[in-house]
Amino acid sequence: MSNKEALESYDQTPFRTPDGYTSDIAVFTILSSKVGEFKPPHMTLMLMLIKRSFYNAEGQVNIEAGKWALPGGFVQPDESGFDAAKRELEEETNVNCIHLKHFGVYDKPGRDPRGWIITNAHYAIVPEHELSRRKANDDAEDVKLFSVEEVLNLDLAFDHQEIIEDAIAVIKHDLLHTTVAKNFLQKQFTYSELQAVLKTVTNDPAVLSEQAFSRKIKTLPFIEEVSGQKTQRTSKTPTQLYRFADDINIVRPIYTARY
Repeated sequence: MSNKEALESYDQTPFRTPDGYTSDIAVFTILSSKVGEFKPPHMTLMLMLIKRSFYNAEGQVNIEAGKWALPGGFVQPDESGFDAAKRELEEETNVNCIHLKHFGVYDKPGRDPRGWIITNAHYAIVPEHELSRRKANDDAEDVKLFSVEEVLNLDLAFDHQEIIEDAIAVIKHDLLHTTVAKNFLQKQFTYSELQAVLKTVTNDPAVLSEQAFSRKIKTLPFIEEVSGQKTQRTSKTPTQLYRFADDINIVRPIYTARY
């Protein structure tokens, strides 16, 4: 039987068609704050949210108005969910040209009061300077960075708390299984500066213990000492500087695994 014949006999009436298809985007960054001379910085994992305005771009009353939410919106017929994520992120927050990754589909009936709306969730973890041009556009009243602790105590729109919790788990995985931490460090860094980044996502004793981590970093095959280079940025005593080695393929937890 040809496709033409199959389509002629195809009956779609037994199947429910979703009421909409959207894309949402969780954009994370890590902010650094100085805590004192000769001390490593304090790092905080942050998430960018928008505040939904009372009227949408078409002047209609907005659903879930006044609540904080992930940037996102409806996918147009001529674009993919990924393309829509990039477009909506720029339209609502003025942020563009960052590398997004897809991590989940949320299709539970009742997740959106407008009907059965299926959403694709995307995420990114980027240096703060890539979010410096953020401003509220389109049907967003405000755009702001929140710590992940603050986010989980907000009254969020739709099922965005569930999506954000899943995104946080993905970010933790990325920071511990890849070398993405280098995006938040100087090219040459101390063990305590790297440790400060990792502490934003883990309570593993292998990372939290200063003595254990200072020993651990010397055994990691993807990090190398910068010969003859030390600094007093994080200690009164000159401390060894390190850098990430090039072309390292990571396939397991890299900071807590035994080598």
